[in-house]
Amino acid sequence: MTSEYTEPLRAGDVAVGDEGPTLVVEDVERIDFAKYAGASGDFNPLHVVEPYAKEAGNPSVFGHGMLTAGYASRMVTDWFGLANLRRFKTRFTAKLWPGDTVTVTGEIVDKYESDGNVCVDAEFAATNQDDETLVTGEAMAIVPTE
Repeated sequence: MTSEYTEPLRAGDVAVGDEGPTLVVEDVERIDFAKYAGASGDFNPLHVVEPYAKEAGNPSVFGHGMLTAGYASRMVTDWFGLANLRRFKTRFTAKLWPGDTVTVTGEIVDKYESDGNVCVDAEFAATNQDDETLVTGEAMAIVPTE
């Protein structure tokens, strides 16, 4: 997993249209699905048992939607810092397959003041190597003024 390094954000340095760091997870493997199943407790056989996944009409096992959302959350927390994040919402749009490379990107779509804080709204997406969107989402974060 690779992510661009970013300096901590400050309110005076961010604007609508700014892009966040890019997170790339290359060549996701079946073992990643099994590790996520163990970490989350979600052992649905669609994600880890090939014959079961095929019997259900899939070409293979596929990643948990929350695994892809986890990659997106990594990019968002790298961007804004976990302590500054106030909202994180995702929508699953396609499946993550073994061998996929996931790229997560985002953009600030609004900057405003609320309750004495400078806040930003951002939209993000996780796509695969074929530019198919796997997850979309939005986040809201407080941006420190100092």
